[in-house]
Amino acid sequence: MKNILILLTLLPLIYACGSGDKDNDAAVSGDAPTIIALDEDAKVSQAVELLLLTPDMGVSDILWQQTSGELVTFLAQTSKVIAFTPTVAGQYSFNVSFTLEDGTSKTLDYTLTVSPEQSYISARLGHAVLEGSKVSLRATINDELSATSLVWQQISGPDVSFTDSNTDGQYAVFFDAPAVEKDTLLTFSVSANGHSDIVGIIVENAETINSGQSDIAYKERLARVFPFINNSPYADVLVGCVYSNEINFNDTCQFNELPLIAQDTTTPSIDDIMDRVVVSHHWMGENFREFLENNDPHDDFKNLLRATTAIVISYDVRPSYYWVVTGAIHLDANYFWLTTDERDTINQAPDYRASFGSDLEFEMPWRYVKNNNYTTTYIAQNARESRQPEDILFGLTSLMYHELAHANDFFPPSSWSSLQSTDEILVAAQKISNTIGYQSDRLTNTLPLLGDEMFGLAQVRFHGVSANETQKSYQPSDIAAFFSSETAPQFYNYSSIREDYAMLFDGFMMKARYDISRDVAVTNSPKNATETYVVNWGQRGRIGEESIKPRVLYAVKNILPEFTNAESTVNALPEPIMMNSGGTWADNLAISPMSAIQSKRYIMEKNSKERKDRRFIQHHFYEKPVPLK
Repeated sequence: MKNILILLTLLPLIYACGSGDKDNDAAVSGDAPTIIALDEDAKVSQAVELLLLTPDMGVSDILWQQTSGELVTFLAQTSKVIAFTPTVAGQYSFNVSFTLEDGTSKTLDYTLTVSPEQSYISARLGHAVLEGSKVSLRATINDELSATSLVWQQISGPDVSFTDSNTDGQYAVFFDAPAVEKDTLLTFSVSANGHSDIVGIIVENAETINSGQSDIAYKERLARVFPFINNSPYADVLVGCVYSNEINFNDTCQFNELPLIAQDTTTPSIDDIMDRVVVSHHWMGENFREFLENNDPHDDFKNLLRATTAIVISYDVRPSYYWVVTGAIHLDANYFWLTTDERDTINQAPDYRASFGSDLEFEMPWRYVKNNNYTTTYIAQNARESRQPEDILFGLTSLMYHELAHANDFFPPSSWSSLQSTDEILVAAQKISNTIGYQSDRLTNTLPLLGDEMFGLAQVRFHGVSANETQKSYQPSDIAAFFSSETAPQFYNYSSIREDYAMLFDGFMMKARYDISRDVAVTNSPKNATETYVVNWGQRGRIGEESIKPRVLYAVKNILPEFTNAESTVNALPEPIMMNSGGTWADNLAISPMSAIQSKRYIMEKNSKERKDRRFIQHHFYEKPVPLK
C-alpha cells in the first residue's frame, strides 16, 4: 500500500530520480525539464505514469520511446505524460526527446522497476491537459475489493472541484482543470479496503477564453488536437479552422483555405479523406481508417463525406455533432476504441443531457436490432475487456449516417458547383439558406410533422426545457396516442427540423444496407434500478409505415443521390411489427420471426439484456446550435 503522507514528503525528490540528460550529465536543477514517476513501487496490472515536467520553459517535438523491458502500450507518445499498464514484473526503461524554446534538442531517460506483486487498485489515467479542460479519472479494482469503499482525494496542486460533491464509492471522478501560470502537477489518490494508488495530471497554461464574447464559437476549452496526416495538404490550417478556441463566428475559414472535400474531388479516396482527419490521439485516426477500408462497400461514406471540410475525433467530444460553422463532423472517440488502453484515454464524463426530462412520467427507448438481438456490444465502464471491430461496426455506422446527413443537408450535392472559393464556410451556408433553403426546411414545408404535444415534450427531453404541469401529468397511454398516428419514426425527430431529416435517413440506411431495424416504444419511466420498463405501445421498423415512407424517400434522394434504387427500396420496406403491450422492453426484443436456434439463444441471453435496458434510454444524437440569421 502506498502511504500518501510519505509520498507527499518524497515527491520533490522523485522529480530527478532515475532520470539523466544525455547532453549534460550534471545534476538536473529544480527548474530544468524533469521526468517524474509517482509509482516508484509499481505493481503488475497497475497503471503507471511518467510525466515530463517543464515548469519554466516551453517544449515541442515531444516523443517518448521504450528502450527496454517487456513491451508496453502507451498511446500519447507526443504528450508530456505517458501512461501504461505493465503485465509482468521487471525493469522498464524509456526516453523522451524534445526541443526547447531556443531550439536545443534534449533527451531524458528513466528506468523503473515493477514488482511481481499484483495490484489491487489502479487509478487511470494520467495525462496532460490545457487549463480549463474537462478531466476524468477512473479506478479499477480487484474483485476482492468493494466499490462502496472507494475514496478519492486530491493530494497536491491547486484545488479542483469534483463534479459530484460526494465521490466516495464512485469509480470515476470528473473536474475542470484549474487555471495555472505554468506547467503544474496535480496528484490524486484513490483507496479501497486498505489499498491505494496515485495518479498525476499535468495542467498546462493556455490563452484565456473570453466566454462572454458573443462571437466566440467555442466557449469551453477544447482538447489539444493535431492532423492525423502530418504532411496533409491542409495540415497547417486544419486545427485552426475546425477545432480551436480561436474560431470566431464572424471570421470562419474560407473555402480557399479549407474547401469541402467535394470541391477537391467528387470521387474521394480514403487517402483524400484521411488528409482531413484531426485527432487527439493517433489510434483514433488509425481505427477510423480501418473502418473506412473494411466497411464501406457501397462507397456511402466516401460520398457522404464530400460535404464536409474535416473529421474531428477527440477524447473530449461528447456527444458527436456536425457543425456548419466549421463544416466538420465531430465524432465521440467512444465509438472507436478497441483495447482497454485506448478506452483509458477517453474522457468518460457522462452525457450532460442524461437528466433532461427526468420529471416526465414516460420514456421512449429505442434500439437497433437484427435477428432479435442488439447490434452493438455493451461493455461496462469498469470491465477491462477489449472489443473487436465487429463490436463497434453498427454503432459507428449509424452515427456516420446520421452526422453526414446533417452535412449534406447544409451543403447538398446540388450546391457544390455554386460555392465560391472566397466564401467563408458560414457565409456560404447562409447563402444556401437565403436562396434555395436547406433540404430539411423543404421537407418541413412539404411533408411536415404535426403534433404540438410531441414538439413540446421533445424540447423537455432533448434540450433541457422545464416541463410544465400538463407535460408532467402525461401518462404512457397519452404519449402513445399522440405519437402512433404521427409520421415520425422516432421521438428524436421532434427535437428539431434538422434532426427529423437526419433520423429519416440513418434509420433507412441501416435497414437497406444491413437489414437492421430500429425499435421504438412508449414505456413508463422507472425512478429506481429495481423498476422495469413496461411497454405501453411500440413498433419495430416504423419507417415501413405507409404514411412515413414519402418522408424517408425525400431524405434519401436528396442526401445520397448515388442510391439510385431508393424509391423501390423504400416502397419495399416491410410493415412494422407491433410490440406486445404490457411486456417489458427486454421481452419485446424477440418479436420478429426467428428460428429454433435463435429462440434458444434469446432465452439464454434474456437476463443479460434485461440488465442492459437503461443503456438504451438516454442514447441520442445531437444538433449543435447554428448561428444563422
